[in-house]
Amino acid sequence: MLAKSITDAHEALAEFITNRSNLDRLEVVAQALAGTILTGGKILAVGNGGSCCDAMHFCEELTGRFRDDRAPMPAIACADPGHITCVANDYGYDQVFARWVTGLGNKGDALIALSTSGNSQNILNAVEAAKTKGLTTVLLLGKDGGKLRAQGDHQWIVPGKTADRIQEIHMLILHTLIEGIEKAVII
Repeated sequence: MLAKSITDAHEALAEFITNRSNLDRLEVVAQALAGTILTGGKILAVGNGGSCCDAMHFCEELTGRFRDDRAPMPAIACADPGHITCVANDYGYDQVFARWVTGLGNKGDALIALSTSGNSQNILNAVEAAKTKGLTTVLLLGKDGGKLRAQGDHQWIVPGKTADRIQEIHMLILHTLIEGIEKAVII
């Protein structure tokens, strides 16, 4: 029954909404990310597989447009196959995002890290690199948060039994953050 997929998504979102702190955090993080942009910083985003696609989508909404025309905002997703394959070949896949954050991140920037398990070593390493460089870290996790639980400045651990249900809520969070960033930056 394919309808079960829709009801499962509805139940995961209902569980997410029930925890009021998930909703309150949206405003706090949107303001923090807007502050990053307003002070001349940029937003970096990382994720594996579908989460990489979500990171790219988030960044293109900021550099392109979301709902209305406006100036582009500085956001970059680590999705360059040249970088990823070079670093994976020379240093190992666990380093692909950390080297990118170290090379591009500056104090005052922000890192959005997506991991449905919270256990991806390359994401863990990227978050550590971001902390070392003085970036604000925002984590979108799933299940129990894994090893990344409580490792960021801000985090959401979303309910869902499967990666697709988790990623659906991650994208809802990302779209809502873009809306909040736009409201704060465009005065």
